[in-house]
Amino acid sequence: QVQLVESGGGSVQSGGSLTLSCTASRTAHALAWFRQGPGKGREGVAAIDRDGDTIYVDSVKGRFTISRDNSKNTMYLQMNNLRPEDTGIYVCAADGRRYSGDYRLQTFSYTYWGQGTQVTVSS
Repeated sequence: QVQLVESGGGSVQSGGSLTLSCTASRTAHALAWFRQGPGKGREGVAAIDRDGDTIYVDSVKGRFTISRDNSKNTMYLQMNNLRPEDTGIYVCAADGRRYSGDYRLQTFSYTYWGQGTQVTVSS
Protein backbone atom coordinates (compact mmCIF):
# COMPACT_ATOMS: atom_id res chain seq x y z
CA GLN A 1 0.00 0.00 0.00
CA VAL A 2 1.09 3.54 -0.76
CA GLN A 3 -0.65 6.51 0.79
CA LEU A 4 -0.44 9.79 -1.13
CA VAL A 5 -1.09 13.26 0.22
CA GLU A 6 -1.27 16.33 -2.03
CA SER A 7 -0.85 19.96 -1.05
CA GLY A 8 -0.34 23.34 -2.65
CA GLY A 9 -3.57 23.96 -4.51
CA GLY A 10 -5.29 27.32 -4.50
CA SER A 11 -6.78 30.12 -6.56
CA VAL A 12 -4.77 32.31 -8.91
CA GLN A 13 -5.38 34.63 -11.80
CA SER A 14 -4.56 33.74 -15.36
CA GLY A 15 -0.80 33.91 -15.89
CA GLY A 16 -0.06 33.08 -12.27
CA SER A 17 1.91 30.20 -10.78
CA LEU A 18 1.37 27.42 -8.26
CA THR A 19 3.46 24.52 -7.01
CA LEU A 20 1.80 21.27 -6.01
CA SER A 21 3.40 18.63 -3.79
CA CYS A 22 2.59 14.97 -3.32
CA THR A 23 4.19 12.96 -0.51
CA ALA A 24 4.10 9.19 -0.62
CA SER A 25 4.27 6.86 2.37
CA ARG A 26 6.98 4.82 0.61
CA THR A 27 8.97 4.74 -2.61
CA ALA A 28 7.13 4.13 -5.87
CA HIS A 29 8.72 3.82 -9.29
CA ALA A 30 6.06 5.65 -11.27
CA LEU A 31 4.51 8.90 -10.10
CA ALA A 32 2.09 11.09 -11.99
CA TRP A 33 -0.27 14.03 -11.78
CA PHE A 34 -3.78 13.82 -13.16
CA ARG A 35 -6.48 16.46 -13.22
CA GLN A 36 -10.23 16.56 -13.58
CA GLY A 37 -11.86 19.76 -14.74
CA PRO A 38 -15.54 20.64 -14.28
CA GLY A 39 -17.63 18.22 -16.31
CA LYS A 40 -14.56 16.48 -17.72
CA GLY A 41 -12.91 13.13 -17.31
CA ARG A 42 -9.63 12.54 -15.53
CA GLU A 43 -6.66 13.58 -17.68
CA GLY A 44 -3.00 12.67 -17.30
CA VAL A 45 -0.93 15.84 -16.96
CA ALA A 46 2.64 14.71 -16.29
CA ALA A 47 4.51 11.66 -15.08
CA ILE A 48 7.99 10.94 -13.77
CA ASP A 49 9.74 7.69 -13.03
CA ARG A 50 12.31 6.98 -10.35
CA ASP A 51 15.17 7.74 -12.76
CA GLY A 52 13.73 11.17 -13.53
CA ASP A 53 12.37 10.47 -16.99
CA THR A 54 9.34 12.69 -17.62
CA ILE A 55 6.38 12.96 -19.96
CA TYR A 56 3.79 15.73 -20.34
CA VAL A 57 0.44 16.15 -22.02
CA ASP A 58 0.80 18.57 -24.92
CA SER A 59 -1.36 21.30 -23.36
CA VAL A 60 1.08 21.89 -20.48
CA LYS A 61 4.43 21.49 -22.24
CA GLY A 62 6.63 24.53 -21.63
CA ARG A 63 4.46 25.70 -18.71
CA PHE A 64 4.51 22.85 -16.15
CA THR A 65 7.52 21.04 -14.69
CA ILE A 66 7.30 17.76 -12.82
CA SER A 67 10.07 16.71 -10.45
CA ARG A 68 10.65 14.39 -7.53
CA ASP A 69 12.89 14.10 -4.48
CA ASN A 70 13.39 10.40 -3.88
CA SER A 71 14.98 11.02 -0.48
CA LYS A 72 11.69 12.58 0.67
CA ASN A 73 9.32 10.37 -1.39
CA THR A 74 7.87 13.63 -2.69
CA MET A 75 6.82 14.72 -6.15
CA TYR A 76 6.25 18.29 -7.28
CA LEU A 77 4.40 20.03 -10.09
CA GLN A 78 5.54 23.58 -10.81
CA MET A 79 2.78 25.26 -12.82
CA ASN A 80 3.54 28.56 -14.56
CA ASN A 81 1.51 30.76 -16.90
CA LEU A 82 -1.69 29.14 -15.67
CA ARG A 83 -4.81 29.36 -17.81
CA PRO A 84 -8.51 29.07 -16.88
CA GLU A 85 -8.62 25.71 -18.65
CA ASP A 86 -6.08 24.40 -16.11
CA THR A 87 -8.78 24.62 -13.45
CA GLY A 88 -9.62 21.32 -11.79
CA ILE A 89 -8.86 18.86 -9.05
CA TYR A 90 -5.25 17.71 -9.29
CA VAL A 91 -4.62 14.20 -8.06
CA CYS A 92 -1.33 12.37 -7.69
CA ALA A 93 -0.94 8.71 -8.52
CA ALA A 94 1.69 6.06 -7.92
CA ASP A 95 2.56 2.57 -9.01
CA GLY A 96 5.46 0.22 -8.58
CA ARG A 97 5.46 -0.96 -12.18
CA ARG A 98 7.47 0.46 -15.06
CA TYR A 99 5.65 1.79 -18.13
CA SER A 100 6.70 3.44 -21.34
CA GLY A 101 5.27 6.08 -23.64
CA ASP A 102 1.71 7.28 -23.33
CA TYR A 103 0.82 4.49 -20.89
CA ARG A 104 2.44 6.70 -18.26
CA LEU A 105 -0.43 9.19 -18.59
CA GLN A 106 -3.24 6.65 -18.43
CA THR A 107 -5.34 6.15 -15.30
CA PHE A 108 -5.28 2.34 -15.66
CA SER A 109 -1.48 2.37 -15.18
CA TYR A 110 -1.73 3.48 -11.55
CA THR A 111 -2.84 1.59 -8.46
CA TYR A 112 -2.59 4.23 -5.75
CA TRP A 113 -4.31 7.61 -5.72
CA GLY A 114 -4.39 10.66 -3.51
CA GLN A 115 -7.48 12.63 -2.54
CA GLY A 116 -6.69 15.61 -4.74
CA THR A 117 -6.17 19.33 -4.35
CA GLN A 118 -8.21 22.06 -6.04
CA VAL A 119 -6.62 24.47 -8.51
CA THR A 120 -8.74 27.38 -9.72
CA VAL A 121 -7.53 29.81 -12.36
CA SER A 122 -9.64 32.89 -13.04
CA SER A 123 -9.47 35.00 -16.17
